[in-house]
Amino acid sequence: MDLTRRQSLTLAGAGAAAALLPVAGSAAAADAADADPYEPLLARAEQQLTGGPFDPNDPDFAAALTALDTQAAAWWGQLDTSAGRTALWADLSPASDPGMFGQSYQRLRTLATAWATPGTSLSGDAAVLAGLLDALRYVGTAGYRADRSESGNWWFWEIGAPRALMDTCVLLRAHLPAEDLAASVRTVARFVPDADRRTNSPTLAETGANRADKAVIVALRGLLARDAATLVLARDALSDVRDQGRNSLFQYVASGDGFYADGSFVQHGNVAYTGTYGSVLLGSAGQLIALLAGSAWAVADPAVSVLHEAVDRTFAPFLFDGVMMDAVRGRAISRERARDHTDGAVTVSCILQLAEGAPQSYADRWRAAAKGWILRNKETPYTSLVGVPALARAKAVLDDPAVRPAQRSTGHFVLADMDRVVHRRPGWACALSLSSKRIAAYEAGNGENLHGWYTGDGMTYLYDGDDLDAFGDAFWPTVDPYRLPGTTVDTRSRTDLGTGGGTGTFRPANAVAGGAVLDARHGAAAMQLIADGSTLRAKKAWFFVDNAVVALGADITASDGRTIETVVENRNLHGGTAPRLVVDGRPQPTTQGWSASLPDAHWAHLEGTGGFVFPAGGPLHALREERTGTWRALNTGADTGGSTTPVTRRYATLWFDHGTSPSCATYAYVLLPGATAAATAVWSRSRPMRILANDATVQAVTAPRLGLLAAHFWTAGTVDGLRSDGPGTVLVRHDGRTWSVAVADPGRTGTTLTVQLPFPVSRVVRADDTVTLTPGRRPVLTVRVGGSRGHTHTAQLA
Repeated sequence: MDLTRRQSLTLAGAGAAAALLPVAGSAAAADAADADPYEPLLARAEQQLTGGPFDPNDPDFAAALTALDTQAAAWWGQLDTSAGRTALWADLSPASDPGMFGQSYQRLRTLATAWATPGTSLSGDAAVLAGLLDALRYVGTAGYRADRSESGNWWFWEIGAPRALMDTCVLLRAHLPAEDLAASVRTVARFVPDADRRTNSPTLAETGANRADKAVIVALRGLLARDAATLVLARDALSDVRDQGRNSLFQYVASGDGFYADGSFVQHGNVAYTGTYGSVLLGSAGQLIALLAGSAWAVADPAVSVLHEAVDRTFAPFLFDGVMMDAVRGRAISRERARDHTDGAVTVSCILQLAEGAPQSYADRWRAAAKGWILRNKETPYTSLVGVPALARAKAVLDDPAVRPAQRSTGHFVLADMDRVVHRRPGWACALSLSSKRIAAYEAGNGENLHGWYTGDGMTYLYDGDDLDAFGDAFWPTVDPYRLPGTTVDTRSRTDLGTGGGTGTFRPANAVAGGAVLDARHGAAAMQLIADGSTLRAKKAWFFVDNAVVALGADITASDGRTIETVVENRNLHGGTAPRLVVDGRPQPTTQGWSASLPDAHWAHLEGTGGFVFPAGGPLHALREERTGTWRALNTGADTGGSTTPVTRRYATLWFDHGTSPSCATYAYVLLPGATAAATAVWSRSRPMRILANDATVQAVTAPRLGLLAAHFWTAGTVDGLRSDGPGTVLVRHDGRTWSVAVADPGRTGTTLTVQLPFPVSRVVRADDTVTLTPGRRPVLTVRVGGSRGHTHTAQLA
């Protein structure tokens, strides 16, 4: 498999760490460990890379072995061994460039893994071994050596190259001349002396995934050098002993990088990065815990439970049948060889790795969840995405009848600390990507994510269990980047992002982004849109109630003389098909290039996707088009750049045109994922949810059959008897003789929020300690929202 950057690094560390130290109680094993405490751990590190013994006749293992062998054999055949070479491979020249030697080491690791894995064509080959030793000497002279200063992207010097180099040394350690091993260890010690600081910026403390990656590198260096003090450094880096736990990976943070108690994960200061950097942290920390288990350097920090809790809080909400949602993959969405399926497989592998050393209650739950994720993904099977080590662990779960696959999780999740919302139902899930002055709208740089302009402006990702490839099937190079689902955009022309070196983020000026969750089932969210480089402003809200999502827009204003649009859907229909689009019962043409203005549309249905209801009617615009693009247009990164091969996909697009320089324009639509055309028509007529308000003061809906009223107040206001004295999100639901209430301040601007309820209340059944009640016929809740960082406050009243 041709994996790049974080994917190859993480999967390399997601191997079968089940081969722990020799079985306890064996006197010979104990004596061997006492005589040389390093070699048993090195053997374990090797098994994490190769997977240990497996049945090559098993079809899944045979396929993984073939994938490894095919890639390794190709690179072996292309390896330049000539005396006058400037690189090991012609496409990675010159070897002195950090991007080139960084990728060279990754290929050498693949060759070494194939050499060390029985059953490949390179396994145990003396010529391959000699070639590897020669190649390591060459790169260690021409490129990555201790007497050089860092240039270009620091990542290659301090994570990418040293990790692949240390892995390769582990695999070849019995055959590496002492002076070659010493040179490699010396170079890595120069650029990664510890995991606590950025070497090229010594005042910068490492955090999150970068700290976890470096801890593994330091540990492998310590094992190869047989240096106990270095292993202590590696272990203690996870808990940040040096800085009294300030950057510990085993803590909940309140700002900056790391895990948050609400399930958020942030890296690079302000980017929602669960699906890539979060997964890397989970994998690297889990690998190091497994690597050092049972040794004198075992990780014993009781706060490791934070990592265990993160599986359910942080990762599970964003895994849909093993697919990692793009809303939390950052600039990785532009990487051709890092699809949502691939990053999902990496995360599942990391979870199964962590399960091996976790308490039984966690491990059992994770294995059941993983089995469900793996079995349900028929479109891109997990077994085709991972190598032998991860496959060995997964097959142990798949082949165990005692592990029953868990069903898809359901519920509503507001991850306020990273401006993300997820609504999950049995057949589908919807993710909302918001942004604010706290959380970036996008990250771009080093040639990556060149067209990510609107990915944080309320983009709405709809995942359907019957089509897991909606975003993984060449969506990003072919979709119209100005028409991302859920966004309201100024149609001005944009220039490419992130074409220079280094990475950067854009944070808009708005404060409001987030919402509230009621009974872990229903939710409301809002975002104030302050467009980048435009006078466009809008107030956007979403209401998630059971099987429907109501999207409202109000106060849409701009003065630049350009058209403003709100995109209802822009669905990837893949290639060669033309699913039927029905509007108000009338089938629309299936011809590519067809477009229409539908002024009186009340509902629409797209085959294979679901229904759309337009409570205020049209004018709705619709388009079928076939779009062609290249991954290279999105990503020109040194080691992640896409191909120039054109790819073509078909799309069905629905949108509202607000006209040129609109003033106080609005929109309203309802998503009914998975609904039939008949069910959509019935919903449109019966209106089980009604819009109560959609203006600059309040946006609100009610679902009478559920006894639910949900509102986002932009200022003090009243709707249907519900009054708020300031901005905030409020949901109330009547259930028999009790009322449930949820309140949040997603703008984080208030200290207290006073909410007057439209029904009599005599007492509190249960409430957060931030909520107080003044009972009566028109009771008042006073909620201390200050300092709560947009999180939900709840109460149950009678």
